[in-house]
Amino acid sequence: MHDGSGRIEVRQLSKNFGSVRAVANLSFTVAPGSVTGFLGPNGAGKTTTLRMILGLVTPSEGTATINGMPHDKLGNPARVVGSVLENEGFHPKRTARNHLKVYAAAIGVPDRRVEEVLAAVGLTEAGDRHAGGFSLGMRQRLALATALLGDPQVLVLDEPANGLDPEGIAWLRSFLRDFAKQGRTVLVSSHLLAEVEQTIDQVVIISHGQTMYYGQLADLRNAQRPRVLVLPSDHDALSTALREEQITEIEPADDGRLAVMNTSARLVGDIALRAGVAIYGLEERHADLENLFFQLTSGQYTAAPPQQLGVPPQHPQDKGNTGWGGQR
Repeated sequence: MHDGSGRIEVRQLSKNFGSVRAVANLSFTVAPGSVTGFLGPNGAGKTTTLRMILGLVTPSEGTATINGMPHDKLGNPARVVGSVLENEGFHPKRTARNHLKVYAAAIGVPDRRVEEVLAAVGLTEAGDRHAGGFSLGMRQRLALATALLGDPQVLVLDEPANGLDPEGIAWLRSFLRDFAKQGRTVLVSSHLLAEVEQTIDQVVIISHGQTMYYGQLADLRNAQRPRVLVLPSDHDALSTALREEQITEIEPADDGRLAVMNTSARLVGDIALRAGVAIYGLEERHADLENLFFQLTSGQYTAAPPQQLGVPPQHPQDKGNTGWGGQR
């Protein structure tokens, strides 16, 4: 029997397709009560990893378990984990309601559950329409309704916001967070970084099949220090004035500006004014998930070592701190 925890555990997971190593030594945990984002550029190994978690692809090495068991040992897996990897498995001439009834019968749940999931995803009024006439966003909602039929403890979703309009994306964000608040588990892959940033608690970032970051999203942000980029008329004079105000973390930027750490644009501007140094450009930068994502993946195929970001190494099971797992 599975342990009923709702926890997803990925340990030293690898997959080779011939000479191609699609996934390399991934390790992370998705705990109940949270939404975990699984991020990476196209070809990074996200979908292959999700397929291994769901028992659709056999790992070359390592393990992936849900509730302490491989997917194929869960008994009636649809009652434990619901998943959306594609939204094309609908007969075009079958109505949404009939599609769900077929799946409900297959997993042994009553027809009343069909009405519940149609309402949950906002498709009640469209339930008698043929799925072949649905928009991409409506097919995404129908796929999610199918995943919810077994009232699962765990949701695994691959790019669930594809095709959704802004209202639909806001609805999905609220739905996933409410699902997690019930003590359930959500693992969602996406390249829609701005949307994921508002949805997730924890993040796993991979590039070229390897873990580049695994930890709390808030910790990832906090590890990136705010900085001010300034173009002064006299670099030396401004640097001296800043150091006299106990602002000592100053370094040249690649574009000829000065990068001043852990301060604000207003303070730098005030100090420059008092020192009589003209300022030709002043920009304050804060960490955001999209910039951090591109730093970590670096275009994937030209990836820079993650140590450049200055985040200390950490074992994947350490909680409450940032860290790297299986870095290149």
